[in-house]
Amino acid sequence: MYTPAHFRIDDPDECFDIVERRAVGTLVVSVGGGFEASLLPWVVQRLGEGRGLLQGHVSKANPLATLAADAVPALVIFDLVDGYVSPTWYASKAEHHQVVPTWNYVSVHVHGTVRTVDQPHWLREQIGMLTEEHEADMKVPWSVHDAPDEFISKMLKGIIGLEFHVERLEGKAKLSQNRSAADRAGVIAGLNAVGDDPLWAAMQEWGLDEGGVE
Repeated sequence: MYTPAHFRIDDPDECFDIVERRAVGTLVVSVGGGFEASLLPWVVQRLGEGRGLLQGHVSKANPLATLAADAVPALVIFDLVDGYVSPTWYASKAEHHQVVPTWNYVSVHVHGTVRTVDQPHWLREQIGMLTEEHEADMKVPWSVHDAPDEFISKMLKGIIGLEFHVERLEGKAKLSQNRSAADRAGVIAGLNAVGDDPLWAAMQEWGLDEGGVE
C-alpha cells in the first residue's frame, strides 16, 4: 500500500484496533495470473509485536477452500471508513482555485499466510465466538445453542475454517493531513453538511478538526 509519511499509521496496535472495529475484511489470494477474493467476517487474536491470528470460514464450494488447502501468502484488506471530498469545501479555493477532488479513507492491509482448517470442533468454536461478538449489542442476543444441534452440525459440514497468520500490518489514514488547518475545517463542515458522519467522526478521532497533523 502506498503510504506517505503524513498518512501512515505506524503503531501495530492502532492497526489492530481498526481491524477489530471493522471486523469484516476482504481476503485476497493469488491464483495463476489473477486473484481470488472474498469479503469475510473475522475473529481477531493479537499475539504481540504486530503478530496475530485471524479466524474465519468459507463455503466448501468457495475456490478459496481449495487454494488455501496448504498455507499460502495472502492479504486481508480492512476499510474502516471512506468518502468523497469536494474541492468546494476547501477555504483555499477562494484564494487561488488550485484545488481538485479527492477521496479520504482509513484502511489497514494485513499481510501473512492463510490455511484451511477442517475440524468440526474448531469450526463450532469459531462460529460461536463470531456470533457472540456480533450479537453482544442485540436486545435479545442469539446464540448458536438456540438452534438444534443436529441442524448446526449439518450447516458446519458445508463450510471450512480459515486461519490467517498475521505477519505484517500496513495502516493508512488519509484524512486531509496534507491540507491547511482552514482546508481541513472546511472538509469537516462539508462532511457534516452532507451527513457523512463516519468520515467526519474519523477526522475528529484523529484530531484533525483541531488543526492537528498525524
